Amino acid sequence: MAKKTVKDLSLAGKKVFTRVDFNVPRNESGEITDDTKIKAALPTIEYILEQGASVILASHLGRPKGQVKDNLRLDSVAQRLSDLLGRNIQKADEVVGPEVTEAAAGLKPGDILLLENVRFHPGEEKNEPELAKAYADLADIFVSDAFGTAHRAHASNTGIAAHLPSVAGLLMTEEVENLSKSLHNAKRPLVAIIGGSKVADKISVLKNFLEIADSILLGGGMANTFLRAKDYNMGRSLLEEDKLMQASEIMQLAANKDVNLCLPVDLVVADEVSADADAEDVIIDSVPDGKMALDIGPKTREIYADLISKAGTIVWNGPLGVFEVEPFARGTMDIAIAVANSQAFSIIGGGDVVAAVEKAGVADKISHLSTGGGATLEFWEGKELPGIAALEDK
Repeated sequence: MAKKTVKDLSLAGKKVFTRVDFNVPRNESGEITDDTKIKAALPTIEYILEQGASVILASHLGRPKGQVKDNLRLDSVAQRLSDLLGRNIQKADEVVGPEVTEAAAGLKPGDILLLENVRFHPGEEKNEPELAKAYADLADIFVSDAFGTAHRAHASNTGIAAHLPSVAGLLMTEEVENLSKSLHNAKRPLVAIIGGSKVADKISVLKNFLEIADSILLGGGMANTFLRAKDYNMGRSLLEEDKLMQASEIMQLAANKDVNLCLPVDLVVADEVSADADAEDVIIDSVPDGKMALDIGPKTREIYADLISKAGTIVWNGPLGVFEVEPFARGTMDIAIAVANSQAFSIIGGGDVVAAVEKAGVADKISHLSTGGGATLEFWEGKELPGIAALEDK
């Protein structure tokens, strides 16, 4: 990566403002149900502390839209972080203000201060210069380690960079290096697996991969739109009537560029999305009028797994069916196992698919699990992400 990293600066005795992504899933009582994102930030935090610096951590949680929401406070995050690090965490009850200024001023090397949810402040998402300056006044150095928000230009990840020496953390560096491998000089064949419910969300990604992929395997609700564009009857399946033209254009582009754009040849259909639904396998020209396509079928799984087994690089975003519901999980699960068993360099982006490979028990066999959702997609679209652009070049 052509950006400076935390290892390029001398940190001893410094206060390091570090933007992390602690936007973790929690249950109704506010307990953290998955601490993957907190664990992903630990190497950067520990490295900074080992260099003799103190750390000021900033993160968002949920979407409070500039208002203080008690159920979105970071107290449970502070507790989990303290448990994982085996260190005391000083937690502020506000984003900026006298209490935070005083706490930051008193930090000694090895100390950790966690600010309150930065999105409680209305200036955070507006990237207000005053707020960015208030953050910068707390510290000597800015380290950006929240790849999951790198596609947003907010005060705590781009605004602050105008005021302090600004570098990438270890997680940010790892994300950019691994995702870059899928776009530049990728080992061939490059197979892109694109699922999820909507074509609208993935058009730019599809178009970018048409430039670089050898095969694109489609599944999920978006595949229904492509099948409908080929005049198949899709019954009551989820699809986007207003995207049929774009689906046809993408299929034509793939043909022009000699990219193998694969659509399902069979589907798992049912009349409802439920665990006890009466699911059946049908070929694509036999979807009954009253039923919905909810997963890729066995023949499609076989074709996709064969292409995956021969891949040099695999990228995957979006599940291939309603994998959360048992009768429609098989497609996503089988493909997860095929990716894990391949010899390819494999990258999975997006929380749904990360959850699926964890459910399949093969997460440790994937080369890189990206912590970004929208950020990973925009990176794969070929866009420059503001949270990365704001950092210092090497």
